[in-house]
Amino acid sequence: MASSHGRFIWYELMTMDMAAAKAFYARVVGWNTHNTSMPGAAYTLFAAGKVPVGGLVNLPRALRMTGTRPHWIGYVAVDDVDTASERVEELGGTVHVAPTDVPNISRFSVIGDPQMATLALVKGLKPGQEPLAEPGEPGRVGWHELLAADWRTAFAFYSELFGWQKADAHTGAMGTYQQFSVAGQAVGGMFTKPEALPVSFWLYYFNVGDIEAAAQRVEAAGGEILYGPTVVPGGAQIVHCTDPQGAVFALLDRRGRKAPGYFESAAAHDSPPARRRPWSW
Repeated sequence: MASSHGRFIWYELMTMDMAAAKAFYARVVGWNTHNTSMPGAAYTLFAAGKVPVGGLVNLPRALRMTGTRPHWIGYVAVDDVDTASERVEELGGTVHVAPTDVPNISRFSVIGDPQMATLALVKGLKPGQEPLAEPGEPGRVGWHELLAADWRTAFAFYSELFGWQKADAHTGAMGTYQQFSVAGQAVGGMFTKPEALPVSFWLYYFNVGDIEAAAQRVEAAGGEILYGPTVVPGGAQIVHCTDPQGAVFALLDRRGRKAPGYFESAAAHDSPPARRRPWSW
């Protein structure tokens, strides 16, 4: 079996209101939810059909006290969590949560890259426990996007840590958008964020079948549209949103077209008018 090292394989939402989040994402993305809580540890699985795609947990009190907002975090598979965590620090990043075992499930750590964008590293404790993602399937995470303080510096870090390689790159009004690949498959992109955005962060795109209808569901369920819907080169349509607790996420309508890539004026692609200006949150 091919190694899953360097692939995003799991996603978690840390939120203030688990019940509200379950209802929101079930309505917007169509996920099923399954309660897998244990005493003292509330946990819900999000599933696309019968396939688990992510988890839902309460935002820890310690993080709330520091002003941390609800957010999504992606988990990247590594061959050895301890070794990878040490490498993070050697490359100028930060280990926020030291390598820790989840009994009979996984070993993980939470890291920050040198520009403070947060990810988790993970390795399953059972052989074959880390299935490769199916980014084109409904309800799955179809794209991963880093809004970096400087994309070139960020790419150098992740290339050293995970072995990511450069894929297609495009240049538009906001600069260069650099896609990256894992084992020859483009799975995401990164670019230098506008200065108005205070921090670097990862943005995750969930696949939906009709972007306009999904955007309407976001608003009807109490979320907010930040940007879009709009068309990106290759024909995919995207929209950026927040859920009712303020966690930022994105939706992707592939309709059999290429993955999202580069940011241009929506008008350049005859797309529907954006509800807001890009990157306005």
